Amino acid sequence: MTQTLTIARPDDWHLHLRDGAMLQAVLPETARHFARAIIMPNLVPPVVKGADATAYRDRILAALPEGMSFEPLMTLYLTENTDPADVEAAAASGLIKALKLYPAGATTNSASGVSNFDNVRPVLEKMAEIGLPLCVHGEVTDSDIDIFDREAVFIDRVLDPIRKATPGLKVVMEHITTKDGVDYVKSNPENLGATITTHHLIINRNHILAGGIKPHYYCLPVAKRETHRIALREAATSGDARFFLGTDSAPHTDANKLLPCGCAGCFTATNTMALLAHVFEEDSALDKLEGFASRNGPAFYGLPVNEARLTLTKSDSAAVFPKQIETGDGPVTVFDPGFPVYWNVTG
Repeated sequence: MTQTLTIARPDDWHLHLRDGAMLQAVLPETARHFARAIIMPNLVPPVVKGADATAYRDRILAALPEGMSFEPLMTLYLTENTDPADVEAAAASGLIKALKLYPAGATTNSASGVSNFDNVRPVLEKMAEIGLPLCVHGEVTDSDIDIFDREAVFIDRVLDPIRKATPGLKVVMEHITTKDGVDYVKSNPENLGATITTHHLIINRNHILAGGIKPHYYCLPVAKRETHRIALREAATSGDARFFLGTDSAPHTDANKLLPCGCAGCFTATNTMALLAHVFEEDSALDKLEGFASRNGPAFYGLPVNEARLTLTKSDSAAVFPKQIETGDGPVTVFDPGFPVYWNVTG
C-alpha cells in the first residue's frame, strides 16, 4: 500500500561539504533534497574572515550541478583572533548567518578553536548586539573528562556562563546527544535552539562498540546511552520549535575512516529524509516531520520557509540506497541504519 507525505522543502542546519574533489561529489547529495544548509567552516585552513566565506561560497556554487537549486548559508570559524568589525560587516552584507564555536581539539579540524573564552567576549557581545547566532560544538576537551560526559560538562562550565555573561546572544546547541542537552534547551525559553542529527536518532553507543567496532558509526559528539537516544527522539518528534534538523553529514573517505585512528563522522546526506520519515512514523509523529525538517530552523534564523515542496513515499518494498558515493578522493560510505526503510523521496 503506497503512502505519501508532502512537506515544505527541508533545510539542513549543520552540514560539512569539505572542498575540492570531495565537495564536487557530495554537494549533489544534499542539493537533491535540501534547499539551504548552514555550511561548516572547519576547512584547512578554516574559514575565519568574510573574504574566506565569500571565496568558499563561490566554490560551492561553482560545484553545484546545472539544474539544481541550493543556497549555502555561510558561517565563520570563531577564533581568539576574530575581528568583531569583520563579523559585523559580513553579517550586514548577508554573507554569513552564524559564527561557529569549536572548543580547541573537539572534533575534525578544530585545532584553531577557542581555548580561552574571555578572548572572544568582544565578538560575542557584537553578535548579541546585531542578532547573529552562535553555533556551538558543545563539548569540553579536558583529558580528565570522560568522552561520554563532555556535553553535560560543557553546558555547566562553558555554555551557561557564556549565555549569562552575554544577554541576548542567540545560541544553537549543535548536534546535541544527551538528555542533559534536551533538558537545558527546554529550561531556557529565550534565544536558544538545538539541532539533532539523523544518526543520533537511530544509533546509541552499543551500535558503535558491541560485537566489534563499527567505524562508520563513529562520530563526534559520540553516540551515548539508549536513554539519551530516546530523549533525542522525544525532542525531535515533539513539535517543540526549538529543536530542528542539522544532519552533521560529514564525509570522510573509507581509507580515512578505517585508519587505526579513524576520522569521526557519519555521511547521511543521501538518505536522511527517508530515515527521518521512518523514525517519525515509528514514533507516530509523521505530522511533526515538516516542523522539524522544514519550519523550526527558518523560524530560529529569521528566514522564510521554502516555497518548494518535497514528497516522500512509502512503498511495500524496501528502499535501496547506494552503499558508497564515489569521489575524486576515494569512496565515502553512506550511513546504513541497520534496518530496512520503506520511505524514499519521490518528488
